[in-house]
Amino acid sequence: MEEPMGYSEATWERVMKIQEVILRALSGEIHWFQAAEILGLSVRTMRRYRVGLEKWGYEGLFDRRRRTPSPRSVPLAEVKRILGLYRERYRGWNVRHFYETACRGHAVEVSYTFVKQALQEAGLVMKRKARGRHRRRRERRACFGEMLHIDGSKHGWLKLVEGKKQTLISVIDDATSRLLYSQLWPEESTEAVFVALREVVGRYGIPASLYTDRASWAFETPKAGQAVSKTHLTQVGEVLKRLGVEHIPSYSPEARGRSERMNGTLQGRLINELELCGAKSIEEANRYIRESYLDTHNRAFAVEARDPGSAFVAADDVDLDEIFCREAVRTVGKDNVVSCGKLLFQISKQPGRRTCAGLAVVVKQRLDGAWSIHRGLQVLGRYDAQGRPAETVSPMEKRARPLFPTKILNAGKRRRGPKLPQAPAANL
Repeated sequence: MEEPMGYSEATWERVMKIQEVILRALSGEIHWFQAAEILGLSVRTMRRYRVGLEKWGYEGLFDRRRRTPSPRSVPLAEVKRILGLYRERYRGWNVRHFYETACRGHAVEVSYTFVKQALQEAGLVMKRKARGRHRRRRERRACFGEMLHIDGSKHGWLKLVEGKKQTLISVIDDATSRLLYSQLWPEESTEAVFVALREVVGRYGIPASLYTDRASWAFETPKAGQAVSKTHLTQVGEVLKRLGVEHIPSYSPEARGRSERMNGTLQGRLINELELCGAKSIEEANRYIRESYLDTHNRAFAVEARDPGSAFVAADDVDLDEIFCREAVRTVGKDNVVSCGKLLFQISKQPGRRTCAGLAVVVKQRLDGAWSIHRGLQVLGRYDAQGRPAETVSPMEKRARPLFPTKILNAGKRRRGPKLPQAPAANL
């Protein structure tokens, strides 16, 4: 039985096999002598097939006495160039990432489907298995800033540093899939999360809600596998409570689908780009992410929100340095000294008070390492990272300004303002 294009089914199967073997030979995976042996052909016949492919493209593998070559066939030299690019410079990249980079940087003009099939038939890219059963994806939130995802992914992000893994902390907007923050850290810690949230709040504002897994820095879980505690908050939980941000826990990886897919995308792209730029340290990698990658990523993956407004609340008058800090309640000793870990803080004589002994105070450590001791809104002392008293503060200055201005306290229901500028997140 003849196919509509004039060739039998057996002929099509034969030609497809010949093309696959020739592409493997072109990519350098096998030698031409091996290709001839696989197809059961002589070296002379193999040479003839190669010449036909170079002159007429895919149609050159058919018997030209029955057909004319397709005017849309891709020249063999271009196929060989694409395969060589992938094998020599971009091996291991996923096809979509390689195709976008090749079109942008190497003037590749053929279709994505052609490149994908060529790489698969040349044995440079494995074919994926069929997807599982159909699932319905959760609908995105309506506007920018309505819900953010924060997650850490421990992986070997730096290919040039063998045997070591780093953790990528990323903050993603649910409505637009914009990557607001992304940086490498040695571990997923409270400090890393504080820095990420401080950067996002300082640049964009206070979001309506934050969606995270149940890591130890995020929630306290009384019993494994059960609901998180709503009363015993972690340091991050306390900060979110002071900001008025709803903290939403995730109870399964499937529920974190958007952030999990983002981690997969970053592992497929960022690792290769960090290798290509020669990053050998966390500092070099973070500089590249901040100055180059965030813009490129958001141009490729960010989408428009259904609602053009923004759910972020401006934090211009909020003292973020006093909010994003670790806190611990301590009792002042008889010698007016407060101990916190291995550090001892000497409280100086306070106006109108004979002694501070026995007072319950709050010890705060800021992100820059500085310490301070508070009793309500009164600041009893400020210290450097080693616990030494900072510059003398006048009694009037010891009355700290409120952490939340009146317009934030009385904001009530969030009102959507104009959409914020689409600027990429920067690092501290």
